[in-house]
Amino acid sequence: QVQLVESGGGLVQAGGSLRLSCLASGRTFSRYVMGWFRQGPGPEREFVAGISWSGGRTLYADSVKGRFTISRDNAKNTVYLQMNSLKPEDTAVYYCAADTSYVVVSTTSNYDYWGQGTQVTVSS
Repeated sequence: QVQLVESGGGLVQAGGSLRLSCLASGRTFSRYVMGWFRQGPGPEREFVAGISWSGGRTLYADSVKGRFTISRDNAKNTVYLQMNSLKPEDTAVYYCAADTSYVVVSTTSNYDYWGQGTQVTVSS
């Protein structure tokens, strides 16, 4: 069992930056694949980025490649999402998720634990 708490969301102008953090409880954080997802006005929760246990493998949605960076600090039980060059279409609630499998995937249903989300709003 793991609990996830996101922070760092807010209101930013287009072109600006934000860094999201996700603090995980439990002693086995380093064994989880971690991911960031987002949900805008539509019904679907969209994959944003994922990172392997060690941080050696990352995966990004095409829409954020080159702008967002996922990283983790296993000593702090924390995963981060650095978001640069933000666009109005990045506006969404951002969720942190943990996956007990070995492979970084973009499939929402693979992830076992979810945080409550943090709002990111990008103004034009």
